[in-house]
Amino acid sequence: MKCPYCGSSDTEVVETRDSEDLETIRRRRACLKCEKRFTTYERVENVNLVVIKKDGRREQFNRDKLKNGIIRSCEKTTVSVDDIEKIVTEVERELRGADSVEVESKKIGQLVATRLKKLDKVAYIRFSSVFRRFVDVEDFEKEVKRLIK
Repeated sequence: MKCPYCGSSDTEVVETRDSEDLETIRRRRACLKCEKRFTTYERVENVNLVVIKKDGRREQFNRDKLKNGIIRSCEKTTVSVDDIEKIVTEVERELRGADSVEVESKKIGQLVATRLKKLDKVAYIRFSSVFRRFVDVEDFEKEVKRLIK
């Protein structure tokens, strides 16, 4: 690791700490040449996931896009921001643990819907209506009846 102050490669790690999410390591380093200290962060480089859309297009997985979709479904419900963050983290972790770097948008929708169904029925119906593209009131009614059973 090069010192950001003098450019020397002669540095040592003084302190190491895990972050709260346990996905990043913070290292405090000291330059042996200029004696200044600096901080570096180390994390695993994630493989880019590719989402296959319903029309066949492919786009890079976007965690924020997924989170925003869930937030819209959860407006005026009891689902907390922490619950939403947990869903996004769980879904992303499951996707990254799969055998392929390509995933159908349908699969992502199913993973989210399953988790929302356990938390809040209204948020689940809202999310499902977009994810499953309810065309008319009958589609909506069928899903509500299925939910009630």
